[in-house]
Amino acid sequence: MPSDSTALSYAVAPRLEARGLPGHVAIIMDGNGRWASGRGLPRLEGHRRGVDAVRRAVRTAIDLGIRHLTVYGFSAENWRRPPEEVADLFGLLKRFIRVDLAQLHANNVRVTVIGDRRPLSEDICTLLREAEELTAGNGGLNLVVAFNYGGRQEIVQAIRRIAHQVRAGLIDPDAIDMATVEAALDTRGIPDPDLVIRTSGEMRVSNFLPWQTAYAEFVFLPDLWPDFDDATFRAAIEEFQLRDRRFGGRSPEAR
Repeated sequence: MPSDSTALSYAVAPRLEARGLPGHVAIIMDGNGRWASGRGLPRLEGHRRGVDAVRRAVRTAIDLGIRHLTVYGFSAENWRRPPEEVADLFGLLKRFIRVDLAQLHANNVRVTVIGDRRPLSEDICTLLREAEELTAGNGGLNLVVAFNYGGRQEIVQAIRRIAHQVRAGLIDPDAIDMATVEAALDTRGIPDPDLVIRTSGEMRVSNFLPWQTAYAEFVFLPDLWPDFDDATFRAAIEEFQLRDRRFGGRSPEAR
């Protein structure tokens, strides 16, 4: 098993033809526990291998010239898991930031964190803030980490923000439109995902970016997340490139 001291390099390979590539890929990383149990290993080992898969995904995104990569690191519903597993997940997040942040920064990666930080411990919040501040000026890949994130919860929070603005007389209720809502979301300023990938064979969105993925293409893969590699990522991209994206319109070929 690769240890933290053998974190994968993020060296940039020659970029592929950008035409037809998604600008924003979002990934629901599923299957760590099943990967571990299928090998008679503790769940923590599955989560550790899942961190290695995140490193590979970031490297591929950089190689391909993808502008935004969002990973579903910890959902608002994950608090229902046993406390020891939650603690393990938080520990892995800490180690990932401490081990990989310098390498991400050196490769011009910007780190953005979305989700509700209020229930998080101060040490976690400090690490997340440091990662964002250190990389804020970077212009390469935007790595968006959805941590303690829930899509419905995000929309509720956005409604509250807008309601406060209405009460303060800053917004006319009749002037509220989609742009108003988007500006109140955690993802404000980030383009909507073009492609959503979910691993492990499950075919649901699990409260992940429901507003932002209204017109995204979905690719559901049978692979468990720790097995996700460069070839798997590129295969999902190729599937995306075969899709006919109409955004509610009609293909030019249609009559």
